[in-house]
Amino acid sequence: MQRTLLIVKPDGVVRRLIGKIIARFEDKGLRIVGMKMMRVSSALAKKHYAEHKGKSFYPCLINFITSGPVVVFVVEGVEAIAICRKMMGATFGPEAAPGTIRGDFGASRSNNLIHGSDSPKSAKREIALYFKSSELIKYSDEDYKWIYNYSEGNPV
Repeated sequence: MQRTLLIVKPDGVVRRLIGKIIARFEDKGLRIVGMKMMRVSSALAKKHYAEHKGKSFYPCLINFITSGPVVVFVVEGVEAIAICRKMMGATFGPEAAPGTIRGDFGASRSNNLIHGSDSPKSAKREIALYFKSSELIKYSDEDYKWIYNYSEGNPV
């Protein structure tokens, strides 16, 4: 099982898209194992976007993610990172395919509704920034045997 971090950004929260966005991941069969609504502090934003420090768009990233409340959540599933990245769509709304979150709800080139970890390494680092391990829930889900063709805990 793979875990990844997702963030409904301030524009998604203000536009009241939280439920619609989260439902897509649940409908796909991913399991939510942690979730909270919060405001990202400047210090946390700088840690989150550290890899972009020095780039021309870095100040805009920090300003945007700290501009309003966000919903941060962790999902779990087989190939969760790749699945979530495909579901989110291209970074820029006008370039995102219909059927993706950004393609269906986004038009902005900078306010792009959602963040998702882009690799297992990033997911591990980002999850640790937003959640203590005690805040992530482990539970069984009978649906997994139907979603992943699970047999005795192993996808077949």
